Parts: sequence; C-alpha cells; structure tokens
Amino acid sequence: MSQIALPLVTATSADAVLTGPSLEPVLALLAGAAEWPFRAAVLAGPPRSGKSLLARWFAASGLGDVLDDADSLPEDAVFHRWNRAQADGRPLLIVSNKAPGAWAVTLPDLASRLGAALMIEIGAPDDELLRALVETHAARRGLALGEAVLAYILPRLERSHAAAEALVETIDRLSLERKAAVTISLARDALAERVHGVPEAERQPRLL
Repeated sequence: MSQIALPLVTATSADAVLTGPSLEPVLALLAGAAEWPFRAAVLAGPPRSGKSLLARWFAASGLGDVLDDADSLPEDAVFHRWNRAQADGRPLLIVSNKAPGAWAVTLPDLASRLGAALMIEIGAPDDELLRALVETHAARRGLALGEAVLAYILPRLERSHAAAEALVETIDRLSLERKAAVTISLARDALAERVHGVPEAERQPRLL
C-alpha cells in the first residue's frame, strides 16, 4: 500500500491519500487534467470515499481548480465556474456525491456541459485498499488490531470506504465500553452491530 502526501500541506496521516489498484485509474485521470475534454471533469463517489482529499491533492499539485460539493451548490454558480474555466484555459475538477445524470439538473446549458465533461468515478475499494483503510482508521484511534482480527474482519466487511471507518469506530467504542482489548469475539460483535443494528445491551453474552 502506498500513499500520496498532499504537497504544500503538512503531511500528517490525515493528509495522505491511500492508494491501491482500484484508485490507480482515478489518479491517472486526475494527473492527465491537461488532456481533459473542455478542460473539465466530474469526480464522483460515495460518501467518505476520499473525494475531497483527492481534490485537495489535485489543487495543491497545481493541476487545476476545484469546485467541491458541486451537486449541493446553486446551478448557476456551477455554470459560471464552468464558463470561467473555459475562459481561463484552466482545468476544473467538479466534485460531487452524485454522477451528473443523478443530479436532476434543471438548467439546460449546465446539463449539456456536465454531460460533456470527463466522468471520473471512485468505485469500491480493492482488498489492498480496504485493509489499509481499516488499519489507518485504527491507528488514528490508537487501536491495536492483530493479524487474526484483521483476517476475520476483512472478508466480512462491506466493501466501502464508509463501512471501514464505521466498523473501526464501533470496535473502538465496544473496546472502551468493555475495557477490553480487541479480540475476534469483540470484532464479531462489532460486525453484528454494524450489519444488524444489535445494541450492546440486547446482545446475549458469549460463552466462548
């Protein structure tokens, strides 16, 4: 697993872009901003997938400008930023939680421009990236996850960036509540709570 440190920003663990095979095509497209059609691209992906972090890396690298959370902005504001990018001849990365087709854009000129932009989508993390996400979130919380715990968690964990973060948060909370180290049994309970929503108070005690 490799990381890309954000240039011009203090390179703490929170400022590093975790990379893996599933993200390599995304990074390659971002790095090739000079070749984008109409000097614009839409970066879309699910919540907590690192869109804003990648956008900060893109901007800090001098590759172009960024319009974050574009799908929550007024349509005319997005339209004006698109036109400014064309006038300035500078690439514009439009960051969104939704693909352009799911925006329900009502401004026809904006809809046509978004449809012409390069679409860059962050997909589900690969095995390597999923492991790195769990390990990174655990390290930030000071959690020690042994190899046996990781081997139990990873095949059972929903393959998403948000799920990795949420599971580590649940493991941390259960560990603190029980004043116990992270074991496979505790990780099993955390997974059950994430998947089935079983509260701690209603869970039957384990004999093993």
